[in-house]
Amino acid sequence: MQTTDLSCQVFTAGFSFHRTPFHVHRTEGLGSYLLRLQTDGNSEALIDGKMQLIEAGDLLLYGPNDTYELKIFPPDASDSSERPMESGDYHIFFGGDWIDHWWNQRRRPTRIRIPLSEGLLGLFRQIVIEQRRISNPDPRISDYYLRILCLETDRLLSEQPISSGKSFLAHRIKQYIEENASSLFKLEDVAAYVDTSVSRCVHLFKETFDMSIMQYALEVRLDMAKERIVFSPMPLEQVAETSGFANYTYFHRVFRSKFGMSPKAFRHTRQEKM
Repeated sequence: MQTTDLSCQVFTAGFSFHRTPFHVHRTEGLGSYLLRLQTDGNSEALIDGKMQLIEAGDLLLYGPNDTYELKIFPPDASDSSERPMESGDYHIFFGGDWIDHWWNQRRRPTRIRIPLSEGLLGLFRQIVIEQRRISNPDPRISDYYLRILCLETDRLLSEQPISSGKSFLAHRIKQYIEENASSLFKLEDVAAYVDTSVSRCVHLFKETFDMSIMQYALEVRLDMAKERIVFSPMPLEQVAETSGFANYTYFHRVFRSKFGMSPKAFRHTRQEKM
């Protein structure tokens, strides 16, 4: 199989966890693109000419000619939190024609603050796993995973132009809903995920998206059910159950209200058009 003509290529990828001091400084540039996601603890990195604190949820983006400096260090003597020195991160060095085009499409900040969702972490993990394979008959798999990661980065950047404070917390809530809509979660579960009170959680989401958490969960569940009705052979009762609805009667009522017909009629109408 021809594998040399890759327009999107992972050069190296891995996960690092440090409990001892670490320092790297490359003034001549990296020679490739770098995505680095802080998953645990904290570090310091060069951003806009200054060393800045990097915390879990910070995604760093560097180009081939960027100066790169990273420090992992013990807590300051004045820090009374008794936190240990530790830093965990996923890092991917990559390049290719597709990447050049992607990078130049928009101005990219060196750091963006993102929710540490299982979906995003899964992309990093999968790329690392592919790079560790001793026998890799098709490196295009890493190519495609990397493209998805780059496009997901764009989506996160567009959804979170202000990646801190209230906006960041509201988007973390939104992402939790999208990833857990198929289960019967409670408001307490959402609040625990973002480590805040239920009342603050409800208020921030409503203020940011002009709808309640449960209204948005219902929209996601209905869209999920609509896709399964059209593209899967599941019985309608199973569609309701796997889309996060407690019972079919409630599902039937809200589906008809949203789409103007029953789930059965919707399936029949769509099958006639396919």
